[in-house]
Amino acid sequence: MAASRRSPGFTRAELESFRGARVDDLIADPLRLLFVGINPGLWTAAVNTHFARPGNRFWPALHLAGITPHEITAGHGLSDTDRQLLLDGGIGITNLVPYATARADELTRAQVRAGVGPLTDMVARTRPRVVAVLGITAHRQAFADRSATVGRQPRLLAGAELWVLPNPSGLNAHETVQSLAAAYREAARAAGVLPESPTPQD
Repeated sequence: MAASRRSPGFTRAELESFRGARVDDLIADPLRLLFVGINPGLWTAAVNTHFARPGNRFWPALHLAGITPHEITAGHGLSDTDRQLLLDGGIGITNLVPYATARADELTRAQVRAGVGPLTDMVARTRPRVVAVLGITAHRQAFADRSATVGRQPRLLAGAELWVLPNPSGLNAHETVQSLAAAYREAARAAGVLPESPTPQD
């Protein structure tokens, strides 16, 4: 059962009460680009909205990439208007591991790997053009592929292009909103969410 939406201003105890809660997937129909997080954080579970914790750079990066026309503010949950905007754009969001923890590093390798089967089933059912796993370490653990690098992968996942994109968490100090946006823009173009770059004239 998904966690219910609540008004932010959470105490530590309130957030802890959402440990183990699940967050509803966001799945467009037709689905073009499916973002795959590692697992929900406690704040995300509390408001039943992916990447909702203040300081997460997912939504600013989507806007800077041109995927959304304005920066979505998700700390209180998605508005109906913003939810429909994402659905109309062919965007989906899910997680490798469906239940919430305070930090992704609380998960074991086995838990992360166990998420590949359900994800593959979802992709086969919803048929996105691109599946984008947000986090190189999570991808390497999930798919047992230590050599994977950021970008498009040589394999497909249930017929979809498989990409690895940087994790937008504020804990990922190697990335900026600008670098995240550039990576997300590339995947969005491959998915048909954004138009292809114009070919330079000779």
